[in-house]
Amino acid sequence: MTSGPRTISSGSARRLSIRGHAVKDLPAPTSGHCPVLMKEAVGFLRCRPGGRYVDATVGGGGYAEAILQASAPDGLLLGVDWDQEAVDRVRRRLAPYGRRAIIERASFDALGDLLAWHGWPAVDGIVADLGVSSDQLDDPRRGLSFLEEGPLDMRLDQRQSVTAAQLVNTLPEDDLASLIRDLGEERFARRIAAAVAARRRERPFETTTDLAQVVAAVVPQSADTRRIHPATRTFLALRLAVNRELEVLERFLDSVLGLLKPGGRLVVVTFHSLEDRLVKRAFQRWAQSCRCPAHIPVCRCEGRPLARLLTRKPIRPGDEETARNPRARSAKLRAMEKLS
Repeated sequence: MTSGPRTISSGSARRLSIRGHAVKDLPAPTSGHCPVLMKEAVGFLRCRPGGRYVDATVGGGGYAEAILQASAPDGLLLGVDWDQEAVDRVRRRLAPYGRRAIIERASFDALGDLLAWHGWPAVDGIVADLGVSSDQLDDPRRGLSFLEEGPLDMRLDQRQSVTAAQLVNTLPEDDLASLIRDLGEERFARRIAAAVAARRRERPFETTTDLAQVVAAVVPQSADTRRIHPATRTFLALRLAVNRELEVLERFLDSVLGLLKPGGRLVVVTFHSLEDRLVKRAFQRWAQSCRCPAHIPVCRCEGRPLARLLTRKPIRPGDEETARNPRARSAKLRAMEKLS
């Protein structure tokens, strides 16, 4: 096993420059998952030899391997994921990098504890891709997609006890409607919840296609449903609820600034408006010159921003990337730099 980076053929990558930051040639994906905005994300991290970096949602390992390449020969990477299958895959993928790559199974809101455990007081850069990987979506056993029949599960961490089936079959109708409306931003949430409640009185929901068919039958045809499947927002809401994804993200954002060195950078890729809103507000709060609560009449924080925004507006995938990877179409990338 060697600790050095893999070599890259000239045809497997191209060069990119982002607002003055040169991005080294990056490896082409070697797994079924295609990382979104990978060159842009790694470019904003401004990787350097000897740096310490975190991929907070390591997934298929695409960002992680690109960071190891860009920080060669001695940059270190900690990769985190709460899915054991993802951890096993990425450990195999990054084995050639030896001790430069550390992969742990954990939720990314526990990043502070992991860094302390490994003796890293702070790091040079953190990237978090909040999307579900293609490997997970395409596995019917996970119950994340309505395109193939699978158990109505949706757990990203199999150690969790609550499944989507339990929510669908046991939540009171009003609570289910609120969940679908608030987390899925689905305007037909009450109609969907009523249909689900009526059907489960006959027999419980067990599979993804079973639920998708009931939802599709009551959502009216519109421009929206011609663009996305009528069950898309309902499935999103259930996945967010099962995995408590917004709560995890809020805890991550509450602690992440303290994990970066001065000059360290954070890059976050979101895939829906609720995630993006949380990230946007956190970034704006850190970049404000005064962060004192509104009820305090005199500034006590010395008027110093904690961070500098690197992206005033989110970066979106281009036509070429969305043509190659349609799942990238809703992605938004935001980046910031911690100030001293």
